[in-house]
Amino acid sequence: MFWINTKRVLKSGLVSFWRNSFVSLAAILIMTITLFVIGSLLFLGALLSSTLSALQDKVDVNVYFTTAAPEEEIFALADSLRALPEVAEVTYTSREEALERFRERHANDQVTLQALEELGENPLGASLSIKAKETSQYQSIAQFLQDSEAASGQDPIVENINFFQNQVAIERLSDIIEASRGFGFGIIIFLALASIAITFNTVRLAIYTAREEISVMRLVGASNTYVRGPFVIEGMIYGAVAGVATLLILYPLAYWAGPLTERFFIDINLFSYYVTNFPLFFLVIMGSGIVIGAISSYLAVRRYLKV
Repeated sequence: MFWINTKRVLKSGLVSFWRNSFVSLAAILIMTITLFVIGSLLFLGALLSSTLSALQDKVDVNVYFTTAAPEEEIFALADSLRALPEVAEVTYTSREEALERFRERHANDQVTLQALEELGENPLGASLSIKAKETSQYQSIAQFLQDSEAASGQDPIVENINFFQNQVAIERLSDIIEASRGFGFGIIIFLALASIAITFNTVRLAIYTAREEISVMRLVGASNTYVRGPFVIEGMIYGAVAGVATLLILYPLAYWAGPLTERFFIDINLFSYYVTNFPLFFLVIMGSGIVIGAISSYLAVRRYLKV
């Protein structure tokens, strides 16, 4: 009996979908717009995340050592830094590498190169470049370096820590990153809720046309589940069709926008992102469409179940 009722509900939902083609088309169009907004928000989130990650990668703290600093002490400090949970990466630059980079930067400045030759020795010390996992963690890393230097009890080997010169800029960047994440999340929630509300009202309008049919079914003794079933199936079909349409629309849009985002944003191509993460887009958009259609239909038909 269960399977017979299930087949009837499925068949009734499909028949209702095709029979009310104009209403179905209107519901699908609205749901497509809703799902398109959700897909666009996925793109927006990817662009924001890529940009913020690129900005974070450009921030680091450099520790410059005296020319007399022994390499073994520098390596020991580097190992201590790598053991910190806040540190993502530590890069060592030797005195010879620093001198070579200095020559490359001033290749066209003969006066500076001549002055360097007259010194007769390498005036540059080794350095460590430290990248934190979050920009807000550079303060604690700089404090660790100061404490390590003070606790060593030996002649200081650190000549300069550039965090204190760049502290204001790093703190401002950290605030911008946090504010951007919060603002982006707020926009996503607002647009998603607005889209769902519009979809719900559209599906409710579609079911409104069948209110008399629902009343008749209730009068002849049909259960709430049997009455509601075809409309829930119909809503799920709305969502599935709208999901397919949205995925098809997003493909050429991402293809067109890919080179533009690669040019204007940092290290991201929307088309490559869409192709690589297509299973995610499929799951989110199709799942959202089906769930929104089912829930909207379930709630919309509830008001007509009382005769």
